[in-house]
Amino acid sequence: MQKNSKGGSDFCIKNIKQAEFGRREIEIAEQEMVALMTLRKRARSEKPLAGAKIVGCTHITSQTAVLMETLAALGAQCRWAACNIYSTQNAVAAALAERGFPVFAWKGESEDDFWWCIDRCVSLDGWQANLVLDDGGDLTHCIYKKYPNVFKYIKGIVEESVTGVHRLYQLSKAGKLCVPAMNVNDSVTKQKFDNLYCCRESILDGLKRTTDVMFGGKQVVVCGYGEVGKGCCAALKALGSIVYVTEIDPICALQAWYDKLFINVHDKHVNSKNTYLHTPELTWEHVRPQVDHVIWPDGKKIILLAEGRLLNLSCSTVPTFVLSITATTQALALIELYNATEGRYKQDVYLLPKKMDEYVASLHLPAFDAHLTELTDEQAKYLNLNKNGPFKPNYYRHVSAQSFRIKSTI
Repeated sequence: MQKNSKGGSDFCIKNIKQAEFGRREIEIAEQEMVALMTLRKRARSEKPLAGAKIVGCTHITSQTAVLMETLAALGAQCRWAACNIYSTQNAVAAALAERGFPVFAWKGESEDDFWWCIDRCVSLDGWQANLVLDDGGDLTHCIYKKYPNVFKYIKGIVEESVTGVHRLYQLSKAGKLCVPAMNVNDSVTKQKFDNLYCCRESILDGLKRTTDVMFGGKQVVVCGYGEVGKGCCAALKALGSIVYVTEIDPICALQAWYDKLFINVHDKHVNSKNTYLHTPELTWEHVRPQVDHVIWPDGKKIILLAEGRLLNLSCSTVPTFVLSITATTQALALIELYNATEGRYKQDVYLLPKKMDEYVASLHLPAFDAHLTELTDEQAKYLNLNKNGPFKPNYYRHVSAQSFRIKSTI
C-alpha cells in the first residue's frame, strides 16, 4: 500500500514518488488558469463551498488539479476518479494524493479498474457526497444503479460532456432525474471556446505525435460540423488538407459549404457499410502506446488511435487557457447549485444563467489586457439592458466565425 508523506493512504494511483514532478505540472497550469486563480483569491475568505462534499469523475490532468485545489480552497472536500482510462496524468494524480486528495486513477486502467475507482469515490463509510461533478455520465450512472439512496443528500449534478448531458435529458424525460442538474456542455463558454478552440489546437498535436503523418494534400473526412468539427476542420485546412465533412443536419452542412468545405451529400467519399472492428476476421496489431493497426483479411489496414476513445487527452495534451474557461464554469455551477435556495431548481436539467457565462468570460479578459466598452445610461436605456449585464437574451446564438478567417486550400 502506498502512503503520502503524511502517512495518508486514501488513494490509489500509479506511483506516489512522481508527486514532485506532478506538482511542477500543476504550477505551470496555474499560470494559464487565470480566472480560476482569481476566483480562488476572491472567494477564499467567503468559503462559498464550506460543507460541500464533491465527488468528481473527470479527466485527471494538471488543469483538473487546479480546479480541485480551487474547490478545496473555497471550502469543499473532494473525492475523484477518472472518466477515461487513458487520460490520467500519473504524476499529477501523485501530486494530488501527496496533498491529501483521495484520488483513484491511473493511465491505462482496465474496465474493471475504471468502475472500481468510481466505486471507491462514492462508497466510503462516514463520507456522504452532496454534489456531483461528472464528465460523460458514468459517475451519475453508477450512483443510480448502485447507490440510489445517495441522491437524498445530493444538491445537484454538474455535467460537462455532450454524452453525459444526453443521458441526463433521458433521465429527465423518463421522470427519473432525482436532483437538479446543470448542463455545462451547452453553456456559451464551453461550446464556443473549449469545444471549438481546444480541438482546433489539440487535434493535430495528437495525430502527429501518434502517426507522424504529413497532412498537406491529404484528403481528410471529418464527421460532423458542430463546434468540435469546426475546430478540427480549421486546423486541418490550415495545414493544406483537403477536408470533407459528413453531416446529418442541413444547417451545419450549409455552414460547412460556406466555409469552403466539401460536403459528402451522397457519401461518395465514405463507404457507408458498417464494419465492427472487433469481428473475428479482423486482426489487431499493437504498434505503440495508443496506436493499433486493424488489419483486414486482404491485408489492408487502418490506424486506430486510443482505441477510438478521446484523442487529444489520450495521445497528447490540451491548451490550458481554454480549459480554464470550462473549469471556471464548472466551479461557478457547483457554487450556484450548492447555495441555491430550496425550490429554486427543480428535478430537471438547467443551462447556466447568461450572467454566469459573461462573468466567466470577463475573468479571462485581463490576461489579454482587454477592456470592455461601458454603456452610457442613454445607450443602456435605448437597448433595454442593465449596464452590468446580461448583455444578450437567452435565445441569442453566439456565432462561431473563426473558420472564415482561414484561407481555403481547396
